[in-house]
Amino acid sequence: MTSTTTFSTRDLFSALAVVLIWGTNFVAMKIGLKDLTPFQMGAARYVFAVLPLILVVRPPKLPAKWIVAYGLCQGVGQFGLLFLSLKVGMSASLASVILQTQVFFTALFGFVLLRERASRALKGGLLLAAVGLVCFGMNYVEPGHAGATTAGGFVLTLMAAAMWAASNIVVRRAQQATPEFDVVSFMVWCSLVPILPFIGLSLAFDDPATRWHWTGAPWTTWAAVAYLGWMATILGYAMWTRLLKRHPVNRVAPFSLGVPVVGISAGMILLGDVVTGWQWAGIALIVLSLICTMFGGRWLDRRG
Repeated sequence: MTSTTTFSTRDLFSALAVVLIWGTNFVAMKIGLKDLTPFQMGAARYVFAVLPLILVVRPPKLPAKWIVAYGLCQGVGQFGLLFLSLKVGMSASLASVILQTQVFFTALFGFVLLRERASRALKGGLLLAAVGLVCFGMNYVEPGHAGATTAGGFVLTLMAAAMWAASNIVVRRAQQATPEFDVVSFMVWCSLVPILPFIGLSLAFDDPATRWHWTGAPWTTWAAVAYLGWMATILGYAMWTRLLKRHPVNRVAPFSLGVPVVGISAGMILLGDVVTGWQWAGIALIVLSLICTMFGGRWLDRRG
């Protein structure tokens, strides 16, 4: 499909819908984790993501290794670690911000694995993001300042961001190897991969007393899981990829800045999340680093 520069009303609605869905999906995770273990949550999310679409969507026309790699990196890696972080001590508000460091992990992996060069804007963004992470880390240096988060939750969220970046590299390689890349087919069939690993991890590590708690979970838990599987996983990624096919990346990517804004607002309003002073400083620097990365190149070009 030919890229255009003008956003139609439908395109604008799609972009704002994705921001709203991805920003609020952290609240849905917290709700689901009240009655499910992180590994049960992972299995349930992807069962909802594949059903009923896998019955009608044909497998993508690309080597199976890309499906397996993406399913393990994005499913078991990114969301397995993210669910664990939310369980052991990370708020929905801060998770929505810290997870955005995937932009910089992607750049690092691209440099190491794909020999991609880092622009001056990206280097500036990396520096700001590093200072922002130091601000988040100060919460665990000064006693009584950590708020509702733990150092373990913080590290696990960063690891989840790194796994998101790894999945970005996988999907980039898959697209390069597949002329007719079908994102919906790819997402649906990749969602099949994490189910058995999550079930295996649950059987291996979950307390036996919790293994059947999901049978008595309230409807709110299953509504949250359905939201994660159908809305955040399939619909969100499909709409976002459609926008990237219709418009240049630099027109679409800035909308992602709205995800942490929605995430912070939703966490504070719906869950009562509390954000400390150091965390606000970290949030500001992470958002500023994203702005620098997205718009700094154009500013430097104009200045040049």
